Amino acid sequence: MPPAGEIGEAPAAPCCSESADERKDVEEKSDINITALVGNEQVNEDADNGDLPFYVSAFIEKEVGNDLKSLKKLDKLIEQMTENKMQLEEQVLTISSEIPKRIQNALKNAEESKQFLNQFLEQETHLFSSINSHLLTAQPWMEDLGAMINQIEEIERHLAYLKWISQIEELSDNIQQYLMTNNVPEAASTLVYMAELDIKLQESSCTHLLAFMRATVKFWHKILKDKLTSDFEEILAQLHWPFITPPQSQTVGLSRPASAPEIYTNLETLFCQLLKLQTSDELLTEPKQLPEKYCLPASPSVILPLQIMLTPLQKRFRYHFRGNRQTNVISKPEWYLAQVLIWIGNHTQFLDEKIQPILDKVGTSLEFSRGLMMLVLEKLAADIPCLLYDDNLFCHLVDEVLLFERELHSVYGYPGTFANCMHILSEETCFQRWLTVERKFALQKMDSMLSSEAAWISQYKDITDVDEMKVPDCAETFMTLLLVITDRYKNLPTASRKLQFLELQKDLVDDFRIRLTQVMKEETRASLGFRYCAILNAVNYISTVLADWADNVFFLQLQQAALEVFAENNTLSKLQLGQLASMESSVFDDMINLLERLKHDMLTRQVDHVFREVKEAAKLYKKERWLSLPSQAEQAVMSLSSSACPLLLTLRDRSLQLEQQLCFSLFKIFWQMLVEKLDVYIYQEIILANHFNEGGAAQLQFDMTRNLFPLFSHYCKRPENYFKHVKEACIVLNLNVGSALLLKDVLQSASGQPPATEALNEVGIYKLAQQDVEILLNLRTNWPNTGK
Repeated sequence: MPPAGEIGEAPAAPCCSESADERKDVEEKSDINITALVGNEQVNEDADNGDLPFYVSAFIEKEVGNDLKSLKKLDKLIEQMTENKMQLEEQVLTISSEIPKRIQNALKNAEESKQFLNQFLEQETHLFSSINSHLLTAQPWMEDLGAMINQIEEIERHLAYLKWISQIEELSDNIQQYLMTNNVPEAASTLVYMAELDIKLQESSCTHLLAFMRATVKFWHKILKDKLTSDFEEILAQLHWPFITPPQSQTVGLSRPASAPEIYTNLETLFCQLLKLQTSDELLTEPKQLPEKYCLPASPSVILPLQIMLTPLQKRFRYHFRGNRQTNVISKPEWYLAQVLIWIGNHTQFLDEKIQPILDKVGTSLEFSRGLMMLVLEKLAADIPCLLYDDNLFCHLVDEVLLFERELHSVYGYPGTFANCMHILSEETCFQRWLTVERKFALQKMDSMLSSEAAWISQYKDITDVDEMKVPDCAETFMTLLLVITDRYKNLPTASRKLQFLELQKDLVDDFRIRLTQVMKEETRASLGFRYCAILNAVNYISTVLADWADNVFFLQLQQAALEVFAENNTLSKLQLGQLASMESSVFDDMINLLERLKHDMLTRQVDHVFREVKEAAKLYKKERWLSLPSQAEQAVMSLSSSACPLLLTLRDRSLQLEQQLCFSLFKIFWQMLVEKLDVYIYQEIILANHFNEGGAAQLQFDMTRNLFPLFSHYCKRPENYFKHVKEACIVLNLNVGSALLLKDVLQSASGQPPATEALNEVGIYKLAQQDVEILLNLRTNWPNTGK
C-alpha cells in the first residue's frame, strides 16, 4: 500500500473505463480517506480488528454501485478525504502542542499552593503558642475578675431584696397612714397593689421574702376586712338584711324616708371597697371545695361583699339543717330545698334593684344564688350516703331535687353552667343507685298498668277527635312514664350519663314489647278480639311516638354524643357510624324495627284470619254456574248473585269491626293487605277456574264493580285500583265479540311486540300479562260459529 502522503498528492485522473487494474488502484489510494470519512465507532472498532478493506469496499459499492456513470464522483471523494486528513493532522498537532503547556501550568499552581499551605501551618503554630502564653498570663486576672463579678451579683441580689422589703414596708406605711386619716378607699387600693406584687413574687425562691410579703398582706387584709365588714353589716342591719318575709310584706326599716338615699350611697361605697379586697381575699383564703368525685365545674369564689351578705343565711341554714335540730330530718329534703328557694325569692328584687347596678359598673356577675346553692350541695353530699340503700327515701330525695332544680332554673334563671344538684346525683355510686331505683319503680309501674282493669281501654274512647290513635291506657301510661324519665335526666351535666339513661329507656321499651308479645300470644285465638286489637294499637302508638322522638333536638344531640362514643370504642361498623352521622338512623331504630316487625306479624295474623273466613264464605260463589247464566238482555234488572252474599257480608262485618277497633293507620294497612290477597284469590280461584258465557261474564262484572268494590269506597276514592287483576279480567271477559276477536288476532300475530302492549292498553289492560289475557279470552264461550 503506498504511503499516506502519496495518496494525498496523487492527481485525480478522470476514469471512464471499468478495468480491474484501475479499480484496484483507486481502492488502494482511497484506503485512509475512506477510514476518515466513515468515522463511526463500528468502523473504527472493526478497522482495529483488520476488517477495514471490507468496509472500504462496502463504502465504494454504496457510493458508486453498478452505475458506471457514478465513477465521476471519485475525484470529489478523493478531495474530501484529503481535506479531512489535513484537518485531522492539524488537530493532532495543535493538541500535541497545547497539552504540555497545560500540564506545566498545573504543576506550577500545585507548587505555589503547597508553599502557601506551609506558610499557613507555620503561622498557625506561632499563633497557638502565643494564645497559650496569653491564657497562662491572664488566668490569675480572670479568677480575680470572676470573684469580683460574683460579689457584685450577690450585692445586687441583696440590694434588690432590700428594695423589695423597702417597697413592702413603704406600702405598709402608706396603708397605715391612710387608715389613720380614715382614707379607706386609698388603703384598699394600696392593699390591692400589694396583693398583685405578692402574686408576681410567687415564682421567686426567696421563701423568707415571700413569707414576709404574705404576712404583711394578711395583716392589713384582716384589718381592712374587719373594718369594712363591720361598717357593711351595720348598713345591712339598717336595711333589715336578710329578708325573711316575702317581698310584699318587707319593710326596709327606714324610719325617715329622706335617709334612704344616704344609706344606699353608703351601701354602694362599702360594697365597692370590699370588692377591692377580692384579690387579697382570694390570695389568703382557700376556697371550700367538695370532693373531686362530684366533678363540679371550676368557678371562682363568691365575691367578698356577697359572702358577707350570705353569712347570716348560711348560719340559719346550718342551725336548722345540721345537728340534732327537729328541722334536720333526712326524710324531708323538701324542707331545706324549699327554704333556699324562699330565700332566693325574698332577696331577688332587692339584689336586682340595688346590687346588680353596682356589679354592672365593675363588670362582675351576681352570684347570690350560687352561694346558697353551695349549702344545698354540701347538704346533699352529706345526706345521700345515709339513705342510698333505702329505695323509698332515695327516690323521694331524687324527686324533690329534680323539682327544686326545675324551679331554680325556670323561675329564678339559675345558669346551667354553675354547679348544681345534678352534679351530686351524677357521682358514680349515687348515679348507679339512681338508675337501679328508676328501673325498679318503672318495672313496678309497668306491672301495675298492665294488670289494671282499664289497661286496654282508651281513656278518650268517647272523644272522637282525641281518640284517633285508639291508644289503650297502658300504652299511654307507659309513654308518659318514658317522657317523665326523659324530663328527669335531660338536665344531667354530661352526655355519658344521659346516654346511660337512654339505654335504660330502650331496655324498658324492649321489656314492654316483650310483655305485649306475651299478652298477644294469649289472645292469638281471638285475633279479631278487642284485646288483640288494643295490643296492636299499643304497639303502633309506641312505634309512632319513638319515631317522633328521634327527630327531637334533645335525642339528636344524644345521637351525636353516642356517635362519638361508638367511634372511640369501635363498637359499630363504618356503615352504621355513617348512618348515624348522616341522620339516616336514630337512637331508637332498633326498638322501632322490633315494634314494626311485631305490628306486621299481628296485622298479618288478622288478615289471614279474615281471609280464611272470606274463603269459607266464598265456596258457594266459586261453584256458581257461570256457563249457563242468562245474558243481561234476558234480565229485566241485574241483581247480586245470591251465592256472593255470604262473601260480601263477611267482608262488610269484619271491616266494620276492625275499623272500630283499630286506629286509622293500622286499619288502612289491614284492608289494603286483605284486598291484595282477595284480588289474587278471586282471580285465580274463581275466574281462572271457570268458563264464562256472556251472562256469566256480565254477572261477574256486576258483582265485582257494583257490590264488591263499593264495599271499600268508604276507605278510598277508587277502590277498583286495588283489584287490578279482577277489574282487568272483567274487562277481557266482557269485551264485545268483535273487539275480543280483534284483540285475539293482534295478540297471536304480535306476540311480545309493542303492538300487543298498545292493543291491551287501548282496552284498559295494564296489569295482566299478554299470556294471562290469552288465557282469559279462551275462558269465554260466546265466540261466533265460524266453521273452524
